[in-house]
Amino acid sequence: MAQSCNLDLVNTQNSTIRSLFLEGPAGRLEALLNAGSESATYAAVVCHPHPLFGGTLHNKVVFHTMKALNSFGFPVLRFNFRGTGLSQGEHDQGRGEIDDVGAALDWLNAEFHLPLVFAGFSFGAAVGLRAACSDMRVKALIGVGTPVGPVAADAETPRTYTFDFMEDCAKPKLFVSGARDPFGPRAKLEALIALAAKPKKLVVIDGADHFFEGRLRELKETIEGWVKETLSSEPSATC
Repeated sequence: MAQSCNLDLVNTQNSTIRSLFLEGPAGRLEALLNAGSESATYAAVVCHPHPLFGGTLHNKVVFHTMKALNSFGFPVLRFNFRGTGLSQGEHDQGRGEIDDVGAALDWLNAEFHLPLVFAGFSFGAAVGLRAACSDMRVKALIGVGTPVGPVAADAETPRTYTFDFMEDCAKPKLFVSGARDPFGPRAKLEALIALAAKPKKLVVIDGADHFFEGRLRELKETIEGWVKETLSSEPSATC
């Protein structure tokens, strides 16, 4: 029978980083894997912000989100969406990118056979939450800087992301945003939280903008605190 796990921070300062390519639906996807501990209870993926505005797997918010998850010994995968960096294919305005997230989850599942955690920043949250909510292998979700306000999809076309699917997403969910995030107005964030199925939590970091400039430590600590509180109480077959 599955038991609950007590999650503690582990020293992953010297953990290895593996460079690889995933087989995605539009071609190979460039990726990095931060190795976890031998006793890892979860594996995780972190998705990057909008590629047309410089978003890649090397983004600082993505990196600190990865560090928060890796601090529990979870192996954490970051990858470039189609058409970004060395990834093949072309940007698909958030449609095909949902399938890219699915390919990353497939790879993690095949590699580690562990329950999965999803995290995404900005565009990565918008497309990744949609993929992860419907994937039974994913047990917890984290949206960072979730774009609930209009965002330019390219130089001329504004795009508004929809999150109606959250109404049926009964997995534990954390949303972290900056109080000064123009793409995450407080009222719209609270409306999203009201729509989403339980369990759910919203944390708004005072003074933080969309990229959490000067507040990355608070972001990391917020994610670590929620993971410890939430996943320690989740049943896991690995304990």
